[in-house]
Amino acid sequence: MKEIIDFIVLIIIYIFIFYKKWKSRGKDVLFVNTTMYIYLSFVLYFTLMPIITSLPFIFNHPYTPMNLVPFIDVTFGRGDFTRQLGLNIIMTIPFGFLLPLMKKENTKLLRVVFYTFLLSLGIEILQPLINGIRSSDITDIITNVTGGIIGYIMYLIFKPLTTKILNYIGHR
Repeated sequence: MKEIIDFIVLIIIYIFIFYKKWKSRGKDVLFVNTTMYIYLSFVLYFTLMPIITSLPFIFNHPYTPMNLVPFIDVTFGRGDFTRQLGLNIIMTIPFGFLLPLMKKENTKLLRVVFYTFLLSLGIEILQPLINGIRSSDITDIITNVTGGIIGYIMYLIFKPLTTKILNYIGHR
């Protein structure tokens, strides 16, 4: 229920800040950027929300530093590590796919890796700050970047098709 406030704010930001700007650049830009915006909104939902209602309480719990030992859960068999690894990879595949579509110039793999890393690092730093129950882990960053790379490879594979689709959308 608390997440509804966050979604209302995201909708307001979209309507009053991004929609007109993206629409003026063409239907193809509007489509790709809106798709990325919706995707990132759901990433926020699954990783950080509720945000706004949590802000008054961010100093009411201890901040647990990030676990910097990669794959420690796998090594010690803690929790449902296979599920977590898979979900972290799956979560950023759309990011690796959509990011090059947002840029008109030829986006390179290193740029996708860098931005996926920044996205993941931001989430991992904020999770224990916003919610004292959540923790952050270097393994999540590694698997998120892996997902971004897979998404980029999928973008390269489907680039001819997506180019045709976006050209069609842009000319309608």
